[in-house]
Amino acid sequence: MSKKDDVIGKVRIVGVPLDLGADRRGIDMGPDALRNDGLVEALEKLGIDVQDTGNIMLPPRPPKKKYDSRLKNYEEVIFACQRVRDFVGRSIADGYFPLVIGGDHSIAMGTTAALSTFYNKIGIIWIDAHGDFNTEDTTISGNIHGMSFATSCGRGSKNLVGKLGVRTSVSEANCVLIGARDLDPLERELLKKSNVTVFTMRDIDEQGMHKIMKKALKIACDGTDALHVSFDIDVMDPMEAPGVGTPVQGGMTYREAHLAMEMISECPNLKSLEVVELNPILDRQNVTGKLAIGLISSAFGKKIL
Repeated sequence: MSKKDDVIGKVRIVGVPLDLGADRRGIDMGPDALRNDGLVEALEKLGIDVQDTGNIMLPPRPPKKKYDSRLKNYEEVIFACQRVRDFVGRSIADGYFPLVIGGDHSIAMGTTAALSTFYNKIGIIWIDAHGDFNTEDTTISGNIHGMSFATSCGRGSKNLVGKLGVRTSVSEANCVLIGARDLDPLERELLKKSNVTVFTMRDIDEQGMHKIMKKALKIACDGTDALHVSFDIDVMDPMEAPGVGTPVQGGMTYREAHLAMEMISECPNLKSLEVVELNPILDRQNVTGKLAIGLISSAFGKKIL
């Protein structure tokens, strides 16, 4: 895998203030928190042409109701992901690299649907404390943000798979989950039976982030024409990133996460980046938002020297 000679030239920010795929409120404020913490300015310092088109307009939160299926806020989440698909697709068509900022992780279904209209074989590096590999049949909570990785790979019921009008081009054998440490029992079995490569936090402890990322990039870029990186901030240890909705002890350190993004920046296949699950209500002095901006900057080529 050859290195990129320069940083990405044109980036369009797609803000998705969605929290309907999760239980905890506040994640919808994530996109504006990143802007307020200086996201655009940080990218412009790298010489990137940044276009921020604001947030996608989404329907209001529905009244609390019982739901027949095991998919909470189903109609609203599908509508949101359809909007994400359209905005990300338009960004790619216009020649911009899409930076999708959320919002909860269900928005990844829209991002990968957009990519599937432009690329034939997509690899994914999914950096997350959780697997997000549940389906309607295995979910415990009914939260769609816990099904977005599986759905992007084409797994699950017809209620999610295919609802975005695009046949997925994601190649499951080119998908890698990094940083996992909190998996549901049936989700764990699905991952074991899948073609997804999983590197848990124990793997990172034993092998080190550099070896893990070398393996992950080789897998994700082997024969693919696009790499999508989906970064859930809860992969970080809560001591580093308190402002997330579903914190889990024992996560990545500051330097481990930056090394991962720095190595991703050298991949010529990188075609889109998604950063999700920032909850500014739970943050302390904006440390999580500022961390996220630093990680995004590293993915776009910021270097120490």
